[in-house]
Amino acid sequence: MTTVNAPIIIKRKKVIQGGGHHGGAWKVAYADFVTAMMAFFLLMWLLNATTEQQRKGLADYFTPTIAVNRISGGGDGMFGGEDIFAETMLIRTSMGGVPESINTGSAVGGDDAEAADIIANQIASLRDIEETLLGIGGESMLAQEALRHIVTRLTDEGLIIEVFDLPNAPLFEANTDIPTPVTQEIAALFARLFVVVENGIAVTGHLKSRSVLRLKNPIWAVSTGRAEAMRLMLEDGGLDPARIARITGSGDRNPAVADHTAVRNNRIEVILLRSDI
Repeated sequence: MTTVNAPIIIKRKKVIQGGGHHGGAWKVAYADFVTAMMAFFLLMWLLNATTEQQRKGLADYFTPTIAVNRISGGGDGMFGGEDIFAETMLIRTSMGGVPESINTGSAVGGDDAEAADIIANQIASLRDIEETLLGIGGESMLAQEALRHIVTRLTDEGLIIEVFDLPNAPLFEANTDIPTPVTQEIAALFARLFVVVENGIAVTGHLKSRSVLRLKNPIWAVSTGRAEAMRLMLEDGGLDPARIARITGSGDRNPAVADHTAVRNNRIEVILLRSDI
């Protein structure tokens, strides 16, 4: 009798784990999407709810400990980090301290200790004015709406306070030197604040470029007129006229941002001059 071996058939059942509408893979993707959207809306809220100076402070907080360059955090360069000490070993603060670009010796005797003390006192006084104005150590003296128009920086020349236009919130009526109420409020505060120091004051007007050239371009007259209007408001607020060192109209020649036609370029610079130089 012949025996025939029957083939052995093996059935393998493929089991798909988590497949179909009962799986969990889509939940991970959805969670990532929701997290990304939450981060996006948080970013949008921060951009709308903070001032330019506050955003600069946030940028300073996340800058590296070792400086990538010498520009203050939130400035024009990459990262904009700063180191802990200035050239004369003056301790810097977390809010910016003394920028290393400031000349701390050569103008008044180099290594002379007395001259260095004079410079340090000048810088400290200007820094106190900045902190009082912006409320770095507590509540600001300016209303939040007005504070959005202001950014400061300490330079070789002194403390520069920029007061600039915002979209739908100009400092002056269009193409004139007539100040808006917010500009009058800011000027009155400046006048009261500047009484605590004796530094000279310079005022410079800047304007954005026009997209269409005109036969008669009024930017020089308007920028000078706005600087003059700021001077008058400061003096009306009680500032000694003898402290005004200069009034300048720069037209559109020194834009604050790359886009020369941006409203951010419409600004007034009020400079508390260093008296030691």
